[in-house]
Amino acid sequence: MQTPASPPMNYLQAFGDKAEAISVLTWALLWLSIVVVAIVTLLTIAGVWTRRTSLDANEAAREPIIRRGGGLSWITIGVALSTIALFGAMIWNAYTMAAINRPPREPTLAIEVVGYQWWWRFRYKSDDPSKIFETANEAHIPTGEPVRLEVRAEDVIHSFWIPALGGKTDLIPGQTNVSWLVAGKPGVYRGQCAEYCGRQHAHMALTVVAESPDAFRAWREAQQRPAQKPQGPLAADAVLFTGRCGACHTVRGTLAGGRLGPDLTHVMSRGDIAANTLPNSPAGLTGWIADPQSAKPGNMMPRLELEASELTRIRNFVQSLK
Repeated sequence: MQTPASPPMNYLQAFGDKAEAISVLTWALLWLSIVVVAIVTLLTIAGVWTRRTSLDANEAAREPIIRRGGGLSWITIGVALSTIALFGAMIWNAYTMAAINRPPREPTLAIEVVGYQWWWRFRYKSDDPSKIFETANEAHIPTGEPVRLEVRAEDVIHSFWIPALGGKTDLIPGQTNVSWLVAGKPGVYRGQCAEYCGRQHAHMALTVVAESPDAFRAWREAQQRPAQKPQGPLAADAVLFTGRCGACHTVRGTLAGGRLGPDLTHVMSRGDIAANTLPNSPAGLTGWIADPQSAKPGNMMPRLELEASELTRIRNFVQSLK
């Protein structure tokens, strides 16, 4: 899928109602700053040019100091213009903050966003418990529909930021903050933790996939289903996975029910792994399972010291989770 907001993240280009309001204000303040700098620069150059002297250093030192009139009027005009500009910017900023405080209509989709060192858990809420599911680091949303975000942190302060879709929302341990976003067109939008949260802060990225309501509905129904029951050799591989990885990871439909790490029920439907640190490919999976500390030092996933045959079998089972 073509990405309209591909890395590096572009906060000057908006793809949703919330981001649009922020982008307009950002551009306005940017141009106001440019105009102010230009005016000050021109006045400084004009002042230097009109007060220049052809005298040498000795003669200039003996030249009497003369106070010319008109100086206070320039100060008065400058202060007045600055006050008007700053007051106007403050009013516009307050108006924008009020406008993005609430979505244009009540969201029908709510996602609980939980930040960890250093990955994201997305829990899709529903009044029907059978339709609640989780994914990690990659969220899908329908285009044109406001999405309610309930964000919190499990360890330290994080900050949820998808610049093309909206502003930042802090994740505070023990506190749930509520925000929202809407995507105006289909695409893949990259996000990032915007609050320094430790050693792997730079590798705490996320992806939001915005798709048509029909495509999102199909994705959501697929995510709600448990993993396919492994057959043949994969059945033994599933047992090995549960014994070595099931204490930390969940795979719905198996005995693996750990909560310390991401839900892997449909992990192969995601574009990347380890919070966008590695591609979701056979090589990426092999490297991550074999030695997660090499790719992302300090993360909570331990090195399991697997034999080559065990590594292959666990990777084969993970690759079956589509």
